[in-house]
Amino acid sequence: MQSISLEAVIAITERSKRTWWRRIAEQKVHRLAKDAGGRTILLFDDIVRDLCIRLDDEAKALLFLADAGHAEAQNEVGQLFLAAEKPEAAVYWLSAAAEQGYADAMQLLGGCYAAGQGVPKDLNLSLMWIAKAAAGGHVIALSQIAGLFPFRSVAQ
Repeated sequence: MQSISLEAVIAITERSKRTWWRRIAEQKVHRLAKDAGGRTILLFDDIVRDLCIRLDDEAKALLFLADAGHAEAQNEVGQLFLAAEKPEAAVYWLSAAAEQGYADAMQLLGGCYAAGQGVPKDLNLSLMWIAKAAAGGHVIALSQIAGLFPFRSVAQ
């Protein structure tokens, strides 16, 4: 019996918090005990028909790891949703990983802000996340920053 947080359910189903609370109240969805972090937990089997993309067994395993707070899994799940053209769900997972300092997620999240993909376009936040990734040594982010600020050596 797999479980998942209400916040993750909202992201991966593209349904509102209000909708899920109504379904809980109507007993169409099983609400389990809150987790150690105080999050509302639901039975995964009750929400699977509402997923906004198909998930194979490997992707489901990643999803459960991501919901448990593993940054690398959050980044991978974010990429799954980006590839499936579900940017709002992708941003949810990329933000979670980026907040934990995961450089790949920071760089991807910066790209989402630059393009207005899943979030309102915001070049300041884009630059912030890409710069954070670059500060962590992310090769693509370093290249992006270098492209923005092509300083030349005085010796040239």
